[in-house]
Amino acid sequence: MDNVIVVASGKGGTGKSTVCICLSVALIKQGKRVLLIDCDCGMRGLDIMLDMEQDILFDASDAVCGNCSFSDAIYKSKNNDNLYLMAAPFDTENELSPEVFKELVDSIKNDFDFVIIDSPAGIGTGFVTAAAPADRALIVVNAEPTGVRGGVKVRKKLEALGINNIRLVINRFDTKMFTKLGFYKDLDEVIDATQTRLIALVPFDVRISVIMQRGAAGLNWSSASAVFDCLARRIQGERVPLAFRG
Repeated sequence: MDNVIVVASGKGGTGKSTVCICLSVALIKQGKRVLLIDCDCGMRGLDIMLDMEQDILFDASDAVCGNCSFSDAIYKSKNNDNLYLMAAPFDTENELSPEVFKELVDSIKNDFDFVIIDSPAGIGTGFVTAAAPADRALIVVNAEPTGVRGGVKVRKKLEALGINNIRLVINRFDTKMFTKLGFYKDLDEVIDATQTRLIALVPFDVRISVIMQRGAAGLNWSSASAVFDCLARRIQGERVPLAFRG
């Protein structure tokens, strides 16, 4: 099974890291063992969102530099059984090369049902590193022109890197605001503009951001939970309809 998934976005602020965590929590609730890898070197945040900031002693760069074993750089979530985290380095000078990161992920991926890689926004060197070990990708966009254009650039770069199994997540979607702003006549136009097949439509819910910033992922939930449950099943190949409660 293609179990290594990179989650990317063309611009910051789309809620990509939140999608990574919510998808991971949905997968473990369905009995899967999941490793989250933060690849946003110098700007890591998954440890805060999972209330693990004080637990992290070693990161991915420590593992490949021999400062610790690979297993020592993997931390179990204290709030979510079967969810594990490997943190990104604090300093950008410790950013891993694509070749080294791929070797690292290849050596540990068989211990998990899924490996979810949180890529830095954009298509720079960090993105190339994050995508190197991936079998497939999710592109996270908001339904507005700059996000959509960034999503197209990400798709083209992924394809250039040899990743062709790519799906679209439209995040933070508010039906009334979408209609009021009028950037697109309907959702089909957004999807067509991204040139990517939709796999999830996530409603805007301010509670999601509050939950993440409090480090309470998995402990509290929101109206979007059904959407992420559906996304987790679709990723596993189940034919289930889109779930949207907005």
